Parts: sequence; C-alpha cells; structure tokens
Amino acid sequence: MATARFPALSVAALLGIVLAHGTARAEPQASVGVTVGVAGAGLERRLWDTTLFHAGVRGDVLFGRAANDEFGLGPYAEVLTHAFDELQLGAGVSALAPILDLFPLVVSTGLYGRWSEDADAREPGVTAAVFWGVRSHNFHSSYSMSNGLLAQVRVGLGASKETSVVLAAQLDVALLGLPFVYAINALKGPSPEAAPVSRARSAP
Repeated sequence: MATARFPALSVAALLGIVLAHGTARAEPQASVGVTVGVAGAGLERRLWDTTLFHAGVRGDVLFGRAANDEFGLGPYAEVLTHAFDELQLGAGVSALAPILDLFPLVVSTGLYGRWSEDADAREPGVTAAVFWGVRSHNFHSSYSMSNGLLAQVRVGLGASKETSVVLAAQLDVALLGLPFVYAINALKGPSPEAAPVSRARSAP
C-alpha cells in the first residue's frame, strides 16, 4: 500500500541526510511537552466531520545539534486522546530545520495505534506533523525546552478509515512545572545555607 510505505521512505531519506551531515559529533538533546488543542475527525476518509478536544504528551530526542543554526534528527514518541474516549500511541522520526535562530521548524512522520470505545480491534495509522516555536540549543544541559504550535494529520489504516487534523499548542513540561517549584520553595522558606552570615569584628 502506497500510504503505508510513506513513513518508511521518509525515515530513510531523513537518515541519509543526517548521516551525510555527520551529526555524530554533537550531544543529543531531549524535550517533552504537553499538547492541548482541537482535532477535526472524520470516518470513511471524510475530513473534519466532528470537532473534538485534543490532549497529549509528546517527547523527542534530537541528535546532531551543536548550535542553534544546525539541523537535528532523532526519534519521537507520543500518547494522546481525542475527547477522552480513545487512546493513541505513536512513534517515529523528527527532523529540525533551523529556519530562525530561536524559532526552528520540526517536521515529523511516524506510525501510531488507536484504541477506541467504538472499535473492537486495534487500528494502525500513519501521521505527519509540523511544530514551529521556541526551541533553542541548550549548551549547559541535555534537555532543551520547546514551546510553540503543533499541526498534525493522522490517517487510520483500519476499518473505520478515520482521518483527523490536530491543531494544538505544545507547552514544555518544565515550563508547566515552574509554578509548583516556586510554590514549594515559598512554603519551605529560605534555606539556612543561603542566609547571609554576619560576623562582628572584635576591636584590636
């Protein structure tokens, strides 16, 4: 089936580009974000019959970047739901293109499995996604925060022939956790080690 061969061909092409670029010289950097938005879903290959609430978690590891102006490539994984009556698990390959210094473009393609209350069997599918937002190279850590917009097209290969279009905001889990960190530190108060120590000098 031509549709099923699309992710494999895309993955092979991306791997070839990265191998030619020599990306083994840079340390990998990971990123994990929460996606929240809407999904336009339809059965029998109909596009956007129903608007559903979308929520998910998406993470990737990119290899080959040593600076903001360099390309990156690596695997991604995701778990998501539409309207909380189904579960989708997916994985594939992401490629980062440094369109702007701090605002790169990340394109992805992969496979997913879908479990729904309306379906008795598991349904595979293929997906393609585009992320655009803030994602700078972190020179001090192997984790890089990413926040921006995510657009996806998901095509089911099972009996339902489901097609969905996802438009979502992707918010980094580290950013979402900052209010809790500040609240915990405020409740704990200043640490004794951080308090200034004043010593009175004795007169000579």
